[in-house]
Amino acid sequence: MVTTPPADDVDDRGLVVGPAKQYAAGIPAVLQSLRHASRQMSAGRTLLTLARVNQKDGFDCPGCAWPDPQHRNSAEFCENGAKAVAEEATQRRVDAAFFARHSVTDLATRSDYWLGQRGRLTEPMLLAAGRQHYEPISWDAAFDLIASELAALDDPNEASFYTSGRTSNEAAFLYQLFVRAFGTNNLPDCSNMCHESSGSALVETLGVGKGSVSLEDLYRADLIFVVGQNPGTNHPRMLSALQKAKAAGAAIVAVNPLPEAGLLRFKNPQKASGIIGNGTVLADEFAQIRINGDLALFQALNRLLLETEDALDDDFIAEHTHGFLAFAAANRSLDWDDVFEATGLGRALIERIHQRVLASERIVVCWAMGLTQHKNSVPTIREVVNFLLLRGNVGRPGAGVCPVRGHSNVQGDRTMGIYEKPAADFLDALANEFGFDPPRAHGHDVVETIRAMRDGTVKVFMGLGGNFVSATPDTAVTEAALRGTRLTVQISTKLNRSHAVTGGRALILPTLGRTEADLQASGPQFVTVEDSMSAVHASRGHLRPASPQLRSEVAIVCGIAERTVPGLDLPWTSFSADYDTIRDRISRVVPGFEGFNERVRTADGFVLPHGPRDARMFPTVTGKANFTVNPLEVLRVGPGRLLLQTLRSHDQYNTTIYGLDDRYRGIRAGRRVVFVHPSDLAALDIADGDQVDLISEYADGERVAPGFRVVAYDTARGCCAAYFPETNVLVPLDNTAQISNTPVSKSVVIRLQRSPAH
Repeated sequence: MVTTPPADDVDDRGLVVGPAKQYAAGIPAVLQSLRHASRQMSAGRTLLTLARVNQKDGFDCPGCAWPDPQHRNSAEFCENGAKAVAEEATQRRVDAAFFARHSVTDLATRSDYWLGQRGRLTEPMLLAAGRQHYEPISWDAAFDLIASELAALDDPNEASFYTSGRTSNEAAFLYQLFVRAFGTNNLPDCSNMCHESSGSALVETLGVGKGSVSLEDLYRADLIFVVGQNPGTNHPRMLSALQKAKAAGAAIVAVNPLPEAGLLRFKNPQKASGIIGNGTVLADEFAQIRINGDLALFQALNRLLLETEDALDDDFIAEHTHGFLAFAAANRSLDWDDVFEATGLGRALIERIHQRVLASERIVVCWAMGLTQHKNSVPTIREVVNFLLLRGNVGRPGAGVCPVRGHSNVQGDRTMGIYEKPAADFLDALANEFGFDPPRAHGHDVVETIRAMRDGTVKVFMGLGGNFVSATPDTAVTEAALRGTRLTVQISTKLNRSHAVTGGRALILPTLGRTEADLQASGPQFVTVEDSMSAVHASRGHLRPASPQLRSEVAIVCGIAERTVPGLDLPWTSFSADYDTIRDRISRVVPGFEGFNERVRTADGFVLPHGPRDARMFPTVTGKANFTVNPLEVLRVGPGRLLLQTLRSHDQYNTTIYGLDDRYRGIRAGRRVVFVHPSDLAALDIADGDQVDLISEYADGERVAPGFRVVAYDTARGCCAAYFPETNVLVPLDNTAQISNTPVSKSVVIRLQRSPAH
């Protein structure tokens, strides 16, 4: 029996804080997966759906982009993957009657959790100008409204078209084709807020903005760094890969401000040791680094390598790299006192890690948003590349760079051309294939889009998936910017805050999810995705759609495009009828997709080419892998201040809130908590359990996130942590990373101030 969603919105009055867990997964993860699924679906639907997650004839998990092993278990999903599937396959519904009961003003007061728990959207809805309630609208009328608003703009650049990482390759390719046919490169996407710094650094240093390793490389590695990442919550299937690597002899170094349960000990629920045994200790070294200290750590390791006889791969450096002498000269001037202050680590620990490096022939460095959302994220990742280049750990089996992407297919969307700064070669290929000249001027990324809406130069906003309002920084500024537009369009599976923060008019266009069968004019269709390690494979849904009025993302994009850009005579109807016709076009436009339709129909799909990985060929400006010089600036905060990182709870994936618990950190029934080291609390004269406001201080003023419960926690000294999106309000729109323009959400200077009621 399916339970109904919570009747009322949630607060933190029932918050309970207990001890943090010392291991991840095990039987509790299995029970939580089944409990969550049973709340959303019937028992039969749960078993039918979970049995096909990440299977070769099934659908790709709508959660993270972790790759699938060649030999898969019958239950090839993790706890949070099961939650993501249950949220999409839920039997709860949001229909016209729901919108009649709830005004947009009412919805704007609700939490992301409450909104998400209402269920699946079932029909197109319009919020007319001056109205308080969404009302049903036909698909044709919705498409005509969008086309008329876009046609009324003075310039195509007055519209911006956002994309979420869940979008399929086929839908993403058509979306960018439509947007460029309309006449703009305003294609912000969720990469702008997560791994843009990785792409910027890797393109400059290696020539390819993606990771260079496969799962087999992880299994063959001697040493694996996991930096600024919490795989136990954000990519739980990675724990199985790390366990396999450990069994093959790898050592693991975890670098993170917080001790995370998944890197302490992993109980694999698909093995007897994970059920009745103690599991596997994963991290051989835990470097509890101060927030933003990663650049200093890798510079220290690099200096030790430079000073150690026979530590470098001189042949690799001479043949395949550029800039070594300048890098080495700069690194030798590194100040050890700066290293200790920046990292909070002692010399002995850094030396131990150095000895592990010397003992290892093959090294992989994995990282996630703990590295990518700082002011100096691009220099930090460039320094990681320096570290790998010194010993030839690029283009060698068992070694390389491993940026672990978030949303499923966020990497594929970029490959398909969802990018505000497209390469000339890609635009030339589009022009040759489709017979029009795409715009060449760079468009707006996420931050630039918000600024443009704020300033009135972007007047129409469209989101293909995602929850733009809750994903972006500077919440008040973002919401005011969206409310100043003429039209907002959200193509979505479920209700979220972006449906309640609207322009003068707003459309909700409900779409099929990954779990659902996609039947078009030519028959059943499948879509494709690219995982975090450049493997492309098919995804086939099987459930009956949540509503007969749902349309696929492909069909929705085609319906908008054929009314908006009819003069170009592109075959939108054919594209929506048969996705093979889309893949044929992709095969002639996007390098590496030759023979797309044939190759993706094999059981494992195919892996895209990667010059540095495959042949030590580096398509950089110099034609070689580039060493870089990255000045160290220690991030110092004033007295009474802490350095905040925003993070996810265990009942959360990006902006989707599955529940109100963070089991591994000991939090139950609440989210407004801030984790602070006990010694810092004592110095601030604040007690565990106090209610405080979080206040960030910038040149343009203060920002306040009110009403947080203080939790004494073993985080790095001088640092603290709290969940997003509740803390997005503290991140200024203009506080972004150098080069990548990613919002700086992982090093926010704050002070704690007791809440007025206390």
